[in-house]
Amino acid sequence: MLRNLSKIIFFLSIVLLTACTTNTVSTTPNNRITIVASGDLSTLSKTYAWHETMFVVHTANKMDEEVLRKQLISSVNKLMANKGYQLVSINDSPQMIVGFGMALESEMSDTEILAKVGLVPGLYTQDVNGNYEKGSVLIAFFNPRVNLPFWRVLAQGFTEPDRILEEREARFDALIKMMLNDIPQA
Repeated sequence: MLRNLSKIIFFLSIVLLTACTTNTVSTTPNNRITIVASGDLSTLSKTYAWHETMFVVHTANKMDEEVLRKQLISSVNKLMANKGYQLVSINDSPQMIVGFGMALESEMSDTEILAKVGLVPGLYTQDVNGNYEKGSVLIAFFNPRVNLPFWRVLAQGFTEPDRILEEREARFDALIKMMLNDIPQA
């Protein structure tokens, strides 16, 4: 009887195991974002202006760069206004200056970013298909009297380079909200 019970358990195990399947769960790279920040936010001031030269964008399609600049500036301005900060002209003696940079991985590697900025979030890119490319966005806050940032934040995530630029506005707003989350109310 014990022998028959062993055979039944063995055959039942085989039947149960053959019914098992595996599915690969694919997570979209769109949701994968890493952020790193450095500096001291205690020197934030109520008024800001945009840096006159630090607004670099490196993409494969140079025609996209001006639209991307405008979208990032618009997203930052909306968030800063919601937090009580006031945008002024660079000629109106702002208390802080904001600059930014954006780059696709094909245009600027993590090694180059580390050398220029001193930060790299290190977004993991293995198993990401060719429809997506890693992009990096840097926002830096400067004291107008010093040419070094007192605070900066760098985010990396995935973008679909072929996506229509106008469709990216909501994603820019969400990214800027995450990046500037630590900025207190003015």
